[in-house]
Amino acid sequence: MQIGVNVPNFGPAADPGLLRDWAQTVEGLGFDLLTLSDHVAVTPDVAEQYPAPFHEPFTALAWLAGVTRRVRLGTSVLIAPYRHPLLTARMAANVGALSGGRLVLGVGVGWARQEFAALGVPFGERGRLTDEVLAALRRARTDPADYAGGDVPLWVGGNSAAGLRRAVRHGDAWHPLRATMPWLVAGHARLRAAGADVGFAPRIALRLTPEPLPEDGRLAGEGSLGQVRGDLDRLRDLGAEAVVLDPLGGGDGGADVGRPQPAWQALAAVAAARTNGDNP
Repeated sequence: MQIGVNVPNFGPAADPGLLRDWAQTVEGLGFDLLTLSDHVAVTPDVAEQYPAPFHEPFTALAWLAGVTRRVRLGTSVLIAPYRHPLLTARMAANVGALSGGRLVLGVGVGWARQEFAALGVPFGERGRLTDEVLAALRRARTDPADYAGGDVPLWVGGNSAAGLRRAVRHGDAWHPLRATMPWLVAGHARLRAAGADVGFAPRIALRLTPEPLPEDGRLAGEGSLGQVRGDLDRLRDLGAEAVVLDPLGGGDGGADVGRPQPAWQALAAVAAARTNGDNP
């Protein structure tokens, strides 16, 4: 099972030096994947969670490909309705090729109504538009004229039943975000019951506490190092192909993005446990 890290590409962390430090820290600690989030217009609803500036992920990943060597690079998640399907296919192909085949494309429907309005994209059509993008990406894999970058894995985000169905229909893996372990176990069972050969690659929190947290309502990835190790073991046993750790709360901890040291210490603890054989 590969383990990745969702890295902030917004606010104080958008400083090029700090973003490079994040990437090289993730790679240096031995993690397998680095992902970035996606916003195009930092409208007020976006800014509540993700302070400006916000680096566009394809651009930032192309740059990070040049300052890293081994770690895979991904989106968690690209908001599919914001770009024309062929533009998304072309950009993904280019970043995949320029990075030496390291790109993983996580895709979702989006949530920020004001951002959709700023981009002139109908919010109520976001599910249909996402399906169109995913279908175009799948078709483009067989057409070198549109997709000259090889097979970029498609992870479909979304915790809803529609998101799971979309993953089964179009994706290589389902990529649910920030949930409890019981929810993830039940979600994995629903995925398997759908009967499709689709992988499981959740993004979970990473918040270490000195003492164990009560299990009731605890997000996967939160709690003592032992609890987090146990969560990763359980996800490995479920057959997860990858797990992405989210050390800064998926944007709700925007004030912390300029102070990465606590997050790096937590990542180092997980990496050490993994190296010592205590973790997948």
